Amino acid sequence: MSMIRDLRAVVRPALRKTSTPYSGYDNTRDPSASSAVVDCAVYRDGQRVQSAEDTSCLTPREAMRRVREGGGFVWIGLHEPTEAEFAGIAAEFGLHPLAVEDAVHAHQRPKLERYDDTLFTVFKTIHYVEHAELTATSEVVETGEVMCFTGRDFVITVRHGGQGSLRALRKRLQDDPELLAKGPSAVLHAIADQVVDGYLAVVDAVQDDIDEVEIEVFSAPAKGSPRGVDAGRIYQLKREVLEFKRAVSPLLRPMQLLSERPMRLVDPDIQKYFRDVADHLARVQEQVIGFDELLNSILQANLAQASVAQNEDMRKITSWAAIIAVPTMVCGVYGMNFEHMPELHWKYGYPVAMGLVAVACFAIHRTLKRNGWL
Repeated sequence: MSMIRDLRAVVRPALRKTSTPYSGYDNTRDPSASSAVVDCAVYRDGQRVQSAEDTSCLTPREAMRRVREGGGFVWIGLHEPTEAEFAGIAAEFGLHPLAVEDAVHAHQRPKLERYDDTLFTVFKTIHYVEHAELTATSEVVETGEVMCFTGRDFVITVRHGGQGSLRALRKRLQDDPELLAKGPSAVLHAIADQVVDGYLAVVDAVQDDIDEVEIEVFSAPAKGSPRGVDAGRIYQLKREVLEFKRAVSPLLRPMQLLSERPMRLVDPDIQKYFRDVADHLARVQEQVIGFDELLNSILQANLAQASVAQNEDMRKITSWAAIIAVPTMVCGVYGMNFEHMPELHWKYGYPVAMGLVAVACFAIHRTLKRNGWL
């Protein structure tokens, strides 16, 4: 067995070496080709450059060759690439290994980082999940990610998740050559603007869910229905709002930097547009923080109502126990088998005892009801 383990220790590293993702070039394979590429095109003077022989999207290497020969910039869109699929593109455009690692592995925090002459931006996309009824297990928001590498003559977008497609955005930019002529920074702004606009739509939908829960908490329950709202529903909604908050809050600082600090890779005319994005994002952040605080208040109010309802039930139970204590005491006294007991052989003893019990119970009931216990 020890010999077999030693043999595996030798063979496994060799296998890993032979299966390492491609990071260079050879004569048999284009390392920039990738099955994860959704679209790849060259843009010059705001127009998509496409020759007659281009029946499909260009390979990243061919697109970059055309840019170096004739100017413009290349926009490459990828969806959930693997390390092997992204290795050739990273080598072609000289992307920093740390940024490449973040782009391949999802679940990154929204941020803006600069690596030499490349800006690396991470956006969290938010999609509202439609549901007929909010339950304790309902998914309210679904998150995805869009990473953007922005250079002097290239834009590389990496998308993770089923939401946040950039196909419609690309077409909209192609229909606005004047804006697209501003270069890669125009694409970066358009992506940021689309992501933040998606936040605004989700905010309105989440507001409706919160209003619905708030109305249920503070409205009088129908007769026969349980009082209060299931706390699990409120807690689930709060968790989804926190997920929303984690996508919005970290992005505010990068948008402020893009709108305020001069950068070589951002056109000054485009920088003005980032201010509008930053303003919208700040408004979304305020609303999301307000949602979080409001849900805390709703949850506390719901728990307080449940406590009040329990106190009312306990008061009623205590009141009836006090009323029942009177006949219990009288019957307990006369249930004792002593030969000499007062009024034991009196002809009217039984009706008098029952009358006293009834009067005492009525007096206690009236007093408790007057005090609001019943």
